[in-house]
Amino acid sequence: MDGSQIVLSLDRILRWIVQLVAINLLWIYYTMLGVFFGGVFPATVAALGLSRKIIMGEADVEKKKLFKRIYKEEFVRANLMGWLLTIIAGILYINYYAIANSSEELLFVFPFTFYFILFFYLIVVIWVFPLLAHYQTTFFGYIRNAVIIGLTKIHYTLASGGVIFLVVYFSLDFPGIIPFFSISVMAISCMWIAMLIFENLDQTTSYTSK
Repeated sequence: MDGSQIVLSLDRILRWIVQLVAINLLWIYYTMLGVFFGGVFPATVAALGLSRKIIMGEADVEKKKLFKRIYKEEFVRANLMGWLLTIIAGILYINYYAIANSSEELLFVFPFTFYFILFFYLIVVIWVFPLLAHYQTTFFGYIRNAVIIGLTKIHYTLASGGVIFLVVYFSLDFPGIIPFFSISVMAISCMWIAMLIFENLDQTTSYTSK
């Protein structure tokens, strides 16, 4: 490898680092702008939307302006979806606590049903926000498509879930990376995996992409 190739490789690596840090800082800023409770979900969709543009080759897009636009456009829809999923998570936790602390021996069907529902819930959580960032459809259309894609492309679902788990794991071990890379690495990675499917869907279905 000659000097020019080394310089180009270093330049590419530094560009990616800058982009990851920019996405992460924008996510933190807009999450706090919404006093966390109102900002975390639209900021997440905006981070995925900006990642989508970068993956599509639009690396020179004005990041702050695009992030702000997606954040505002998806504010209501992302919050409705995010808080619906949060409420469901709370209900699932209460059910898990009840099952785990039951003094009576439960029929096999109860824990089986719980984990069955949890499986579908996790599929929706993994796919619904990338779908929000890429497609324009109905509220329940996002949930339906998340389940369909999550089940029919289970290996991609496992890959996205694995990325999220690893990033969370390393972030807890090395919390210093959280302000700069944690969210952006998850957003870029999960959106890249999702785009492998979405690009094919765009050609074979009537879904309206953004």
